[in-house]
Amino acid sequence: MDVLKYCLSKKGAHEDFPFGPEPTTIKVGSKMFALISNRSDKIFISLKCDPFVAQSLREQYSSITPGNHLNKQHWNTIAVDETIPEHEIIWMIDHSYDLVYKSLTKAEKENING
Repeated sequence: MDVLKYCLSKKGAHEDFPFGPEPTTIKVGSKMFALISNRSDKIFISLKCDPFVAQSLREQYSSITPGNHLNKQHWNTIAVDETIPEHEIIWMIDHSYDLVYKSLTKAEKENING
């Protein structure tokens, strides 16, 4: 699955590189909802998540860990591999986007929605 392409397909999503060339940071408005990196030929994506859901996902999948260099209560880092079904990865990206979008200011939402 091309997680970068999917993230960028979300309304108002754009790339940013505030930390250098990696990770690729995907933002909606001024806030990040995904960080994508390539380490040892593996793709990792960090996504914002409801704390209770985050813990449940970590218990369900060994390739999901607390957010790397992020608030571990609200972020998960996912190794994008065959151990997690694609529909679950899509759901996690959508969930992260929705959480972040809801936290944007009214002005940012209006700017995104035109």
